[in-house]
Amino acid sequence: MSELVELVGVTKAYDAKNLAVNNITLTLPRGKIIGLLGPNGSGKTTLIKMMNGLLTPSQGSIRINGQYVGTETKAHVAYLPDRTYLSGGKKISQILDFFCDFYADFSKEKAMDMLHSLNIDPSARLKTLSKGNKEKVQLILVMSRSADLYVLDEPIAGVDPAARDYILRTIINNYNQNATVIISTHLIGDIEQVLDEVIFMRYGHLVLYTSVDNIREQHGKSVDAYFREVFAC
Repeated sequence: MSELVELVGVTKAYDAKNLAVNNITLTLPRGKIIGLLGPNGSGKTTLIKMMNGLLTPSQGSIRINGQYVGTETKAHVAYLPDRTYLSGGKKISQILDFFCDFYADFSKEKAMDMLHSLNIDPSARLKTLSKGNKEKVQLILVMSRSADLYVLDEPIAGVDPAARDYILRTIINNYNQNATVIISTHLIGDIEQVLDEVIFMRYGHLVLYTSVDNIREQHGKSVDAYFREVFAC
């Protein structure tokens, strides 16, 4: 089955006047790196949380690998939130052990190899690391899983260009080629070279879902430039 994620009429209403996600129907294939793009308040993080089972749609349904989102699909989705949920007082090695216990598809060996390549000491406590290295450790934890779907919410925000390059290389080199990666970000120019497809959202609506090649061929523009045109005030 080439389809990995299926959204049908997905809506999330926080109250009668606030539709964070509004009637989105979308099918995402396997084997792609997809940019989830839109201005602040467009519903990206809400959509991501519904894919991860952290929020329940008010209407509609989401299936991942043929299963409706729930307890079983959590085993197939690797999620990097925009804010850390890890304890800064824990040693990195302790966090690795936790992931080993919690996720059957987690490879401690892969994680240790990536830590070693960065000269990050597994015995160090997370709170002692620089912001860039904390971001790298969190990404390493996610990308050391053999998941079907990787969902990364602002993975390169607030880190220096060198750290961004490392994060993007890690994503490209470590995800399962039969899986799909969804990256939500405002830094489109920094990631568009790794993207296969893009989703544009605004005010909870799906504005566009297409391939990067299609944007370049039909509009003669980069994704960043076309995004600015579509969302110009």
